[in-house]
Amino acid sequence: MGGGAMNLEEALRRIPTYSQELGLDLHEPQDRFKWLLASILFAKRISSEIAKRTFRRFMEEGLDTPEGILEAGWDRLVEVLDSGGYVRYDFSTASNLLEAMGRLLRAYGGLEALYEGAEGPRDLEGRLRSLKGFGPVGVNIFLRELRDIWPKADPEPSDIALEMAEKLGLRDPKPHESALVRIYLEFCKRRRCDECPVGDWCGERG
Repeated sequence: MGGGAMNLEEALRRIPTYSQELGLDLHEPQDRFKWLLASILFAKRISSEIAKRTFRRFMEEGLDTPEGILEAGWDRLVEVLDSGGYVRYDFSTASNLLEAMGRLLRAYGGLEALYEGAEGPRDLEGRLRSLKGFGPVGVNIFLRELRDIWPKADPEPSDIALEMAEKLGLRDPKPHESALVRIYLEFCKRRRCDECPVGDWCGERG
């Protein structure tokens, strides 16, 4: 294995998060909602490429607010989902999005108000899980990239992040969870060890 912990952490920081790849600035409220939408798409058992392509189709169609999604209606949502290749879950996702956006506005008044009203990290997670189709996986995807922005965003690291941290000898996976999950999905799972950007620190490599 090569390098020390600081070098490993620098390598992890160079790996873009999915929100960064999508061109989102999570310091901006409107982009936090867009990331919520993207997280819902990423959470299904579907490739990240299809999820990214489908998210971009939503942006191209101007479906970037709860109100816009509700106004679009089920038929149009299905069309946009299909155009991005999200065909396996198109019907259920369209239905879930309409119900989730309706609840987000009725019960909380919007995403920022949902956050402000939360009493702490676990309450915040519970509020997000109350949105139809937004389960623990989606909530983790959403919140792990907001840790440095929302003080109440502090989800427990996923099993994948914990496994990767142990493999790399990293004590605290939380600051790098997005990178750790991405490494697993794009390199470990596909057995692309020789291309892995943190392969020098991997306890299983070679």
